[in-house]
Amino acid sequence: MTKIKKIPIILIIILFFSSCSEKIYNIDKAKINYSLSQKFENDFLIGAAINEDQILKKDEKSLSIVQKEHNTITPENSLKWMFIEPNPGNFNFDVSDKYVEYGLKNNMHIVGHALVWHSQLADYMNNVKDSTTMYYHIKNHINTLAGRYKGKINTWDVVNEALNEDGSLRQSVFFKTIGEGYIEEAFKLAEKADPKADLVYNDYNLCNSEKREGAINLVKNLQSKNIKINGVGIQAHWQLNTPSLEEIEKSIIAFSQLGLKVMFTELDISVLPNPWELEGAEINQNFKKFEGDAKMNPYPKALPDFMEEKLAKRYEDIFRLFLKHRDKISRITFWGVTDKHSWLNDWPIKGRTNYPLLFDRNYQSKKAYQSIFDLTK
Repeated sequence: MTKIKKIPIILIIILFFSSCSEKIYNIDKAKINYSLSQKFENDFLIGAAINEDQILKKDEKSLSIVQKEHNTITPENSLKWMFIEPNPGNFNFDVSDKYVEYGLKNNMHIVGHALVWHSQLADYMNNVKDSTTMYYHIKNHINTLAGRYKGKINTWDVVNEALNEDGSLRQSVFFKTIGEGYIEEAFKLAEKADPKADLVYNDYNLCNSEKREGAINLVKNLQSKNIKINGVGIQAHWQLNTPSLEEIEKSIIAFSQLGLKVMFTELDISVLPNPWELEGAEINQNFKKFEGDAKMNPYPKALPDFMEEKLAKRYEDIFRLFLKHRDKISRITFWGVTDKHSWLNDWPIKGRTNYPLLFDRNYQSKKAYQSIFDLTK
């Protein structure tokens, strides 16, 4: 009979702890590779607006964040009228084609932003004086874009920022030439050009009661005429203290009750003071006088720890609310990838240093990222 050799007890201990350390290593490795889109994959999409350098692969560090953390993308500027159709019928698809190609390659939900918007409009559009010509341009623009990307772009921001702060319709060039019917026509044209795409109305300050009511009335008007609208995009360019969580929640519930998908389409949180906080609430001030004012740019080098904590807490509170209503919310999109490229460095005062996103200027995640990631459901 073969004699079985005894294994020294010390060897057994070594093998046991080696096995445990391998498991611990694998767990840690999995945690490192985990992302926000995976964290919330059963709740809502997590997205980012990407700029032209990112689309053209000139900023690979940003793209690595996008590919790891996000499952939906929005073009920051590349589909806006002044860039895509700078002259009548003269479309520039170089960047937009690459944007859509990137989304398809990475199996992402692709957003088209935005078909009809009074701002960042081609110059010739502001000179149109009659309704027939205006309608022709709108029809050709929507048919061309939605038709070209039919079955590829999943969601279109059809009409952007059509409301005043009191909920009335903005006196835009579209309104002045066609009247309020331009909104209906835009949605009908978009549906016809791509029947399967989700169609969205997108606007800021929709957590303010008057503007929220205006958006509700806009949606109800479309619905009463059986015009397709799938969702409302709540731009979330917020501050550390406003809007309140109560007002955000009211908007989620109000738009959901209309049978719509609720989307937070442009999320960032400014940590800097607004100029109108110094001189009343009139926003139509000459903000150039604040350029170079240290009071308006208090953190030019880095964000202090106490502000990092405030930003992290604000994001945590907001996402806790989002999770509470995850059955109503379909998408959360951050307006940018890192602080370095945020539009808030130049708005409303040029040349400031803002810190509104989850990743810093060195492409590293911030405390705000961790505060969201650590949330339990």
